Order: sequence, then structure tokens, then C-alpha cells
Amino acid sequence: MNGVKESKRPSTLDPSSATEKLTAQSRPAVPISPVTSPKQPAIARSLFWIAGFLGAATISATLGTTLALIAPLPGVAPDQGRRLLGDFWSSGFRYKVSRPVNVLVMGIDRVLDAPAGSSEIFSGRSDTMLLLRVDPTDDSVSLLSIPRDTQVEILGVGVTKINQANASGGPLLARETVSQALNGVQIDRYVRVSTDAFRELVDLLGGVEVYVPEAMQYTDNTQKLKIDLKPGWQTLDGEKAEQFARFRHNSIGDIGRVQRQQALIKALRSKLTSPMVLPRIPRLVSLMQKYIDTNLTMEEMLALVNFGQKLDKDDFKMVLLPGRFSAPNEFRASYWIMDTQGRDRVMQEYFKSAATETGLEAPLANLKIAVQNASGDPKAGTQFAQYLETLGYTNVYQAQNWQDPQQKTQIIVQRGDLQGAKVLQSALGFGNVEANSTGELDSDLTIRIGDDWQAQRSKLPQ
Repeated sequence: MNGVKESKRPSTLDPSSATEKLTAQSRPAVPISPVTSPKQPAIARSLFWIAGFLGAATISATLGTTLALIAPLPGVAPDQGRRLLGDFWSSGFRYKVSRPVNVLVMGIDRVLDAPAGSSEIFSGRSDTMLLLRVDPTDDSVSLLSIPRDTQVEILGVGVTKINQANASGGPLLARETVSQALNGVQIDRYVRVSTDAFRELVDLLGGVEVYVPEAMQYTDNTQKLKIDLKPGWQTLDGEKAEQFARFRHNSIGDIGRVQRQQALIKALRSKLTSPMVLPRIPRLVSLMQKYIDTNLTMEEMLALVNFGQKLDKDDFKMVLLPGRFSAPNEFRASYWIMDTQGRDRVMQEYFKSAATETGLEAPLANLKIAVQNASGDPKAGTQFAQYLETLGYTNVYQAQNWQDPQQKTQIIVQRGDLQGAKVLQSALGFGNVEANSTGELDSDLTIRIGDDWQAQRSKLPQ
């Protein structure tokens, strides 16, 4: 651990052992080293980092890694936790991440009749599954959203949905299952969060502002969930934010949930950059004690927060695991079927996995590009699609207009082809690359046309 010993607290990975046995394949997740001359923390950047991690793990009933970064752990005495937190804020950040780290974050479904505060609240299926990569080599964070219906093979269970892994074998089996599905990627640590954390977090922050693209109505008596949301921009309290995150009863089902999760991540990051959040941190810490299970040590958590001081918002990238819906009669259950070539591209570009011989270098002109008109000009969609064809992009189609008007054009990296998006941005000469998967599901890239298109169009040869 580069000069810092690993905590000797009990591990939830192996109940028979007092401490986790880390093998060469699962070495300590966050190699950390003391900083000899700690600087005073930049509060705004720290909050932004906390927001990024927190948002990543909060959505759709998760709270996640960032509040785990400041929450006292099981086995850490309250006084010790307070000393560490006090040291964190007053003395600067003494720990550093010294190599790339992958953290599996799971939001766990409500377990009916599980005693409050017991370990049983973490024994359910994962409602949300995210893989986070913290990379000090290029000062970036990548987040992979893994749909809960993804078809995988689980050891001792068989072929089923990936959300069953935690319920069948806890975090160890979940970690092994995700690693196997993603080309053997090393997963260093895990964070599990109870579903009950989400509402309390959003309420504590005073709500979050999001755009609801359509009316949402649904009732699930088993999960005690009633969804009733109207379309448009609005500030959602904890109950309604959970409704927004968990709604799946439209044409794209669980994938729509993943897209809304990513939209909520952006909203939470924005909310948490406010200085108004600072006085609420002690209450956030108290909240998290009830809801988080992790094998990150306190020192590792502080190292992760320290890492966030160097990050800008463009250093935080999100992507959806590429795939397709199973056909109605293809399997007994409905699944998200991984696109193995798309998976390989994502793992190579976002998680630095070794290159594979799967033909990843497809011609950029073959990119499937969806055009969404979000400008005030009803003709903009057709005009822009035609312009793309003059640039040599031949696989272009117009999608349904986006109802939330945009001033600036967005180039959304729907299936993880970040390099392709940057090449297109360079060819256009305008537009912001958005590293998330909130665009058209079937596209490689989604271009959401803003009002800036008209100024660009006026410069083109007539």
C-alpha cells in the first residue's frame, strides 16, 4: 500500500476470515502514498468530485462510492472516523491514488422484511450496476452502466440476468461475474448501497432539477412504488426522483432507466457543486452509515477524494454497455444481449483493456448517426442530415425531435465511440461532445441540434 497499511477491519467478502485475503489478481484497490507537503483542499473541486462519484452510485436506488468516501465504515470507531474526516478537511489530502482502480457499484433492491440496519438489506438483486474506473495516468474517471437485464453466465446458477449475481453469492460472485463478462477486467473494490438511501439523499440536498421527456405513470405494489410524473423541466424531491430513476414501462424499458440514471448523475453533480452543500456533509455522513457496505478502507476513500481535486467536468465519461434487446421469442426471459464488438471497444477505450482482433477500426463514415432537432427551426433536422452526407457520413437518419430546446449542439457518444465523436466534432467545427449514453438507443452517435447550427449554416457555401 506504498507506506500505508491496509485496514484490519472485518471483510464482508469472506465471513470466515477476519480480513479480506487479497490475491495478486485482486490486489489493494487504491494504492496510496503519503503526500509530504499536503495542500489545502480546493473545496469546489472536491465537491465536484464527490458529486461525480455520488451521482454515479446514487441513481436508481444507489448512493454510492462518493458518500462511501466520507462515511465511517463498519469496524471504524466513531472517534476514529471523526478524526479521519477532520484530518481530511483541515489538513489537506494526504493520500494519493498511484495506479488505475476499478470499483463495482451496486444499488440493491429492497429486501422485504429485512431488519433495518442489518446486513440482510444488501442481500437482494442489484437494481443498478456500475463499473467505475479512476485513472491517475490521465486524470480521468469512466463510468460503465451495465443494464440489470444483461444476459450472463453466473457460476453455480447458469445463464440468467446479471442482477441475480449479488443475490446468489454476494459481492464476491457479483465481482467475478462482471469481470468474466467484461473480458476479465480487474475489479479492485465494491460498494453496495441499499435502495432506501436515494430518497433521503435527494431530500437532504433540497431536490434535483431534471428534464422529464414524457409522462410517466406506473404502480408496483410489490416494491411499494407508484410513479406519476408529468413531462418538462422540474425540481424533483426524493420520492419523485426515485420514480424518475426507476420507471421502465416504455418502449426501451430498462435501457431508458439507464439513460435517466445518467441524466440524474449530471443533475446531482450540478447540485453538489453548490457551496450550500458544505454544512450538510455531517448529515450525509450519518445517512450513509445506515446504507453502505464496501471493502474500501478509509485511507483508500481519502485517496479517491484527493484524486478528484485535479478533475474537470470533461474528465468524467459515462457509457452504456453496448447491446440489443432480445427478440420476443428468442429466450424464455427478456434480456439485454451484449454486443461483443461494442463491449471490446468500450473496454479498450474507457478501461484500457488490451486490444482485441474484432475489427474495431471500422470506417468512421459508417457510423450510425441519429439527428435530433432541438432548435427552434423545424427544418434544421433535414438540413443538418443533408450536411452530414456532404461530409461523407452515409449512415444518417432523423430521429424524433428533442422537446427541450438547446442553445448548443450536442454530440452524444451513445455507444462509446469517443474517438469517432471527436473526429466528427472536428469536421463540423462546432458542437460539444457529451460522453454519456442519453441519445438514440440504436445510434453510434446522436447529434442534438442546437440554435448554434443556424450561425454555422450561414457560413456554408450556398
